[in-house]
Amino acid sequence: MARKGWLGRIVGKKRRAPAPAARIAGWLRAHTFHHTQFADLAKLVEQKKKAGVKISVCIPTLNEEKTIGKEVVILRSELMSRYPLVDELAVVDSGSTDKTLEVAASFGADVYPSADILPKLGHKKGKGENLWKALYQLKGDVIVYIDADIKNIHPRFVYGLVGPLLFHREMKYVKAFYDRPIVSSQGVRPTGGGRVTEILVRPLFSLFFPELAAVIQPLSGEYAVRREMLERIPFPIGYGVETSHLIDVYRRWGLDALAQTDLDQRVHRNQPTRDLGKMSFGILQTFLSRLESLEILGAMPELGTVMRQFQSRDNQYEPVEYEIHEEERPPMIEIPAYRSKFGRRP
Repeated sequence: MARKGWLGRIVGKKRRAPAPAARIAGWLRAHTFHHTQFADLAKLVEQKKKAGVKISVCIPTLNEEKTIGKEVVILRSELMSRYPLVDELAVVDSGSTDKTLEVAASFGADVYPSADILPKLGHKKGKGENLWKALYQLKGDVIVYIDADIKNIHPRFVYGLVGPLLFHREMKYVKAFYDRPIVSSQGVRPTGGGRVTEILVRPLFSLFFPELAAVIQPLSGEYAVRREMLERIPFPIGYGVETSHLIDVYRRWGLDALAQTDLDQRVHRNQPTRDLGKMSFGILQTFLSRLESLEILGAMPELGTVMRQFQSRDNQYEPVEYEIHEEERPPMIEIPAYRSKFGRRP
């Protein structure tokens, strides 16, 4: 039986026909940008004034004291002080035990523990939870999400994403893509990042949502979205949030609501394969729930929530189990406190 309620309403019930190559090629030409197209920040600020919008940047964090200070300094100095493109720069934190919050605040970011936002709705651990809570806390008409572990942070990570929204009203959700070099003790390999995308998400999109395979890096943590769209889609609390967003936006608004910008290169901390397995487990939970809701697959048995892996110790393989449950927060527009704060109607 298909799932009921808000999820069924958002993603619909019909599967679209396979995407023709010409359709994908046309979208790639018209909806793929390079950050240099928006590097004239004075012109971008003028366009922002014409559009009459406010822009908020959210950096979700958990123990990122080594990189958060540089991100805040560069984005504030270039995009708030020198050019008034960004109206608000905030850190939303999952409960860091290092000095992430102190460092971010000392350099001028607004800092919010996720647990303190909408406290009556409880607190859940996960990146998606931070992103969802930020939508209530921040004021912008456009929300820009930027990961906190970027070692080569540059203003292009913001202006390259908001540019398409300011110049193209029909575009509503802009994803970043870039080369992702892997940094190791042996040096830097120019490519090799984005392993979960190429091994898991791109094959799944190619099978079930062929047009979405045109998104070059669907799991990128940097994207800019219009509030009017964000408030109407659910947020898985964990790693499934980026995958679910693309499916939900595509099913409700179509491929033309999406766009992507080439940011050249992103250098960051690379996760070990074991952690990528846990990430994939959460993404699969979200993806399979969408297939069931769309009636692409028949009724499925209850999905497991225990990820089992093994570690070698003293020539013995020991099982390790992780409880991973991709709960979802409903569309923010359904939260009475949000509607009251922003004057929204359901």
